[in-house]
Amino acid sequence: MTKQIGIIGAGKLGVVLAQIALKAGYQVDIAGSGSPEKIALTMMVLAPGAEPMTSAEVLANNDVIILALPLSKFKQLGASSLAGKLVLDAMNYWWEVDGKRDDFNDPQIGTSELVQNYFKDSQVVKAFNHMGYHDLLDESIIFKPQCEQPKALALAGDNKQAVLQVQQIVTDFGFTPLVLKNLHEGLKLQPGINTFGANLHLQALQEAIDNYTDTTFGQQIAQLN
Repeated sequence: MTKQIGIIGAGKLGVVLAQIALKAGYQVDIAGSGSPEKIALTMMVLAPGAEPMTSAEVLANNDVIILALPLSKFKQLGASSLAGKLVLDAMNYWWEVDGKRDDFNDPQIGTSELVQNYFKDSQVVKAFNHMGYHDLLDESIIFKPQCEQPKALALAGDNKQAVLQVQQIVTDFGFTPLVLKNLHEGLKLQPGINTFGANLHLQALQEAIDNYTDTTFGQQIAQLN
């Protein structure tokens, strides 16, 4: 069976994930913020084989969707447009891009929880957000087959089957998955947390998550455990 994935967002992260997915043997459809023609040359040069489409076409053609657009833009997609789909939330809050948003900066609720609350008929799993796009490309074992130990990528979700599917995608993409216990735990992977930007092997990433600190709010939030 052909492995297939859709990506909404054709910025640096979206392009890198398209490159990795193609190398992993996936069929990739991708949409940017405008017409498919606006990203066609970029895809031809950087991710040949990825099919530029409109967002509506990507959503219609794929059951697995990666959201790699600015966080403040996710509600531009209709709440029902991802119904029944597996959604990988790779988005992060950057106030320089998204504006100053208290809802995106709440230490008690993760941004992926906000995404899940909006796309209530989808299964949202936080993934591919804590490692920089350049590290994702450099560290994927599918680009460096001589490497014996893949780096680890954490993911968080509430639905067991969805989490299992994303574990397989993370593995296919050349990383070792580290599963957090639920979507709320995705708070430990966001900007402002010491684990954000982590480019670590499995044990080291687990230790960082177990001992994480919220540098934004200057507090331990281990009470989430």
